[in-house]
Amino acid sequence: MSLVPPHGGGSLKPLLLEGEALAEERRRAETLPRVTLSSREAGDLIMMGIGGFTPLEGFMTRADWEGVCDGMRMANGLFWPIPITLSTDRDTADGLKEGQDVALYDPERDEILATMTVTERYTIDKAHECATVFRTTDLEHPGVKMVMEQGEVNLAGPVRVLSTGGFPEKYGALFKTPAQTRAVFEAKGWTTVAAFQTRNPMHRSHEYLAKIAIEVCDGVLIHSLLGKLKPGDIPAEVRARAIDALIEHYFVKDTVVQAGYPLDMRYAGPREALLHALFRQNYGCSHLIVGRDHAGVGDYYGPFDAHKIFDEIPADALVTKPLKIDWTFWCDRCEGMASMRTCPHGEEDRLLLSGTKLRKMLSEGQPVPDHFSRPEVLAILREYYEGLAEHERVEVKLTGHSAR
Repeated sequence: MSLVPPHGGGSLKPLLLEGEALAEERRRAETLPRVTLSSREAGDLIMMGIGGFTPLEGFMTRADWEGVCDGMRMANGLFWPIPITLSTDRDTADGLKEGQDVALYDPERDEILATMTVTERYTIDKAHECATVFRTTDLEHPGVKMVMEQGEVNLAGPVRVLSTGGFPEKYGALFKTPAQTRAVFEAKGWTTVAAFQTRNPMHRSHEYLAKIAIEVCDGVLIHSLLGKLKPGDIPAEVRARAIDALIEHYFVKDTVVQAGYPLDMRYAGPREALLHALFRQNYGCSHLIVGRDHAGVGDYYGPFDAHKIFDEIPADALVTKPLKIDWTFWCDRCEGMASMRTCPHGEEDRLLLSGTKLRKMLSEGQPVPDHFSRPEVLAILREYYEGLAEHERVEVKLTGHSAR
């Protein structure tokens, strides 16, 4: 047996240039007109560069956009659940011709990340994208806000990626490409790997989910988001230290690999769960752990909508399959972690866990109940919060499922 194939059935397709080709393209990029990238677009571009979005060759056309919004299929029939698009303002777009090369500029790093040949300029119905992808047009939804504030015109075309955006320099070995995670899995002799998606440090419920996966797979990839977070979220470096402590003290050696990836969250709930499974297939994972309110925010999605959507897509859409796990918690009467499927007791015996609740308690200096998180993890997180200046503290609000 071997690892699952990359999405689309071929080999990994990293678009990052190397060697002399990279040096030459970087020189040429300095002579080209610039298109400024948003943080989300920069993350998407880096994922294309490292092969995480295999087999994409660039930003999507209007036909791709329409097909993905309305049926989760690109114009060529490839399954894809969320549009991967590049937008700009009308004046910039009007100054470009189809067939022209442009440099894609990241203002946050003051760096040209890629060049692109513009094959199409088109406008979209942003509200339609929001209604289909996010299931809402409410501007309070962070993903909707992101789409509605993007440029008026989309640009499509193949890209030649010039940089990994500083992620390897900032995160070291934590930042791994799909080729690198596949090499790690193969060296360990793993063929079945479950991905655990997180933007939070892991509490006891997360630990329990990972251990369920280890019972049925060769190992688990704890895969942390390294892109832009919401205000009040814990930085990736702190999160990684806390996860390392958990792995060291509470997991069997060589059953877990921790890595990070460069995307921003879209908070698209069920559709984002599908995207998470798709690019984890490229990273070599046969399964994705899908728990309560996966990639959700507020009350926009039902707690298990991300479970249901995997039953609604064609059987051949993804090779990577969901490990659907019910609401998990600590039960005093069971004297251990349990789920709605395994625990017969009532709410009065259960300690419901969420990353948002943990962040709220720690940020406000509240005591954390026993069995919520491991002491080694709490020590690292408390140190982080105690080191924050007053102006760095952000109020953490409990909304939606995290408030229950």
